[in-house]
Amino acid sequence: MSLDPAFERLLPLIEADLQTALAPAHPALQPYYGMMRYHLGWLDEQFQPQPANSGKRLRPLLCLLSSEALGGDVQQALPAASALELVHNFSLVHDDIQDNSRFRRGRRAVWDVWGAAQGINVGDGLFVLARLAVHRLAERGVPLPRQQAATVALDQACLALCEGQFLDLTFEDRLDVDLEQYLWMIRHKTAALLAASTQIGALLATDDEGAVERFHRFGENLGLAFQIQDDILGVWGDERLTGKSVASDIQTKKKALPAVYALNQSHDREAAQALAALYRHEGPLDAQATRQALSIVDRVGAREYAEEMATRYYQQALESLAPIKPQAEPQAIALAELRRMAASLLGRQT
Repeated sequence: MSLDPAFERLLPLIEADLQTALAPAHPALQPYYGMMRYHLGWLDEQFQPQPANSGKRLRPLLCLLSSEALGGDVQQALPAASALELVHNFSLVHDDIQDNSRFRRGRRAVWDVWGAAQGINVGDGLFVLARLAVHRLAERGVPLPRQQAATVALDQACLALCEGQFLDLTFEDRLDVDLEQYLWMIRHKTAALLAASTQIGALLATDDEGAVERFHRFGENLGLAFQIQDDILGVWGDERLTGKSVASDIQTKKKALPAVYALNQSHDREAAQALAALYRHEGPLDAQATRQALSIVDRVGAREYAEEMATRYYQQALESLAPIKPQAEPQAIALAELRRMAASLLGRQT
């Protein structure tokens, strides 16, 4: 993913605001905030500074660019951008515990270093810091109605994220997950926070409800396309680029789109039944079973189906922004960067 222009211009602002949000209130709390800073990529396990491996900062970038595209002030929107990134990271810290995932971004997960109890507490702290960050909009001169709207949008996205995680966890032990349930899950677990990012950025810039709704739809459709693309990479991705073994989602029997599509085949019931039989075995699939399962999802055309669906949501995302007419050059640049970001996330050419 290449987001150089947006990164160079906005990332230093985002990082500085996040650093402020995670400043310890008391010396005794240095280790607690140190664990948060470790997760965010700024410190090593001994709480010493290290070259940042902080992730994409996708959500705050979407927030700031959406605000700019409608004539908003980046400095005013920064606390909301930080809040979105902190919510995202609270969910990652808890996800790692729930999924028993020992690594995050190529390093040991917080809970793997300091234990599950501390990991839960770190995630809780990040969630509360997100709520406090969005309250700082008042200090930036954001009118009260917009502050309230941003807070409600963030809270709604947090609830949707937790609802989606609930479903994702229940899917682990089920073979009856259909495509409608899968889409409902990713719309909540992944797309809701991306939709809130573009929605909040927009509503901090304008009172035009139609424009805000268009940006919300842009973020939601982008989130759906992004998750489906991630599902494709989880089965057919390049291990050198993804950091995961080939067919990792098949090996772990994750109910990602390729598997859900194969399990719900009506025109090839033999394939669906064969995959279900493999997935009924306890634990991860061994190498032979993984090859068999991969052969089944290839046979039913799951990759082509997923790629077509990702393309459809990507196109719908771009269509949502089509009626937006920039009133000045900075707005036009921000809108172009949003479109380029969408293309880059999905490995497409602008």
